[in-house]
Amino acid sequence: MKNNYEIKNIAIQAIQEEAKAVAALAQYIDDDFVTIVNRILNLQGRVVVTGIGKSAIIAQKIVATLNSTGTPSIFMHAADAIHGDLGIIQQNDLIIAISKSGNTPEIKVLVPFLKQTKNVLIALVGNTASYLAKNADYILNTTVEKEACPNNLAPTSSTTAQLAMGDALAVVLQECRDFTDRDFAKYHPGGALGKKLYLRVGDLSDQNGKPSVQQQATVSDIIITITQFRLGAVAVLDEDRIVGIITDGDIRRMLEKHTDLARITAGDIMGKSPKIIDKNELAANALHIMRENNITQLLVSDKNYYAGVIHIQDLLKEGII
Repeated sequence: MKNNYEIKNIAIQAIQEEAKAVAALAQYIDDDFVTIVNRILNLQGRVVVTGIGKSAIIAQKIVATLNSTGTPSIFMHAADAIHGDLGIIQQNDLIIAISKSGNTPEIKVLVPFLKQTKNVLIALVGNTASYLAKNADYILNTTVEKEACPNNLAPTSSTTAQLAMGDALAVVLQECRDFTDRDFAKYHPGGALGKKLYLRVGDLSDQNGKPSVQQQATVSDIIITITQFRLGAVAVLDEDRIVGIITDGDIRRMLEKHTDLARITAGDIMGKSPKIIDKNELAANALHIMRENNITQLLVSDKNYYAGVIHIQDLLKEGII
């Protein structure tokens, strides 16, 4: 049984070994890598990624990353390929075969069939002298010195290296395509991530109404308006233009200082430099501004005109926080 110190030390050593393996990949970013990037950028078909065992799991992750960053891709299990799934491969596709050794029986059976398709074959491989590497058109070298496994057997450093090389390829392709956050949002419409990428301020503030008073409004009018809309704030306007904001905190501080409220107006109480966000901005940007300024609501504008209020509770309800 290992003690607490030994458990921590083993975990640290495993992480350090894998980090070392990933760092070493930098030396393998060569002309083949550049050629592969250009081939994919000019591809008329899809990237077909295949592998077996742990490499198959990495292949699926690489496919998911490529798809989400603008490179159409599909996974083909190496074992299933020779039992009918070779039909996945179309004329204009490019194939990436993943293997640590490049010499497994399944790979040796599969490669000749892949060559028959006459598609470009890329070996993402940890052994550049292997059968797979020698039969590939281009190589993505993921050689590692040793596995993080104490017996140097279980795929650990090698699969981490495969994953990192796949990520490097996806990121370069993304940059080359000028793939923006808006493009990314098209492929991630669901969940909190999707909402951060497509949900706009106006989508939320339009549900809240538009609490506002003019500069001459009385304290009574201000309190009634804040209470009615339950957003903790009210915009102070000069006609339709924002000139200030009054929060419920401003009201409390005012009551501590003044007893005669008859002559006090909104213009006397308001904060004259309110934080304002355009209704077409991402809701995630509203969250950033709130956190940066330690506030819970923002006034919303539409072409310099008042359009409402967005509250931090709106962001909580949508799961953006």
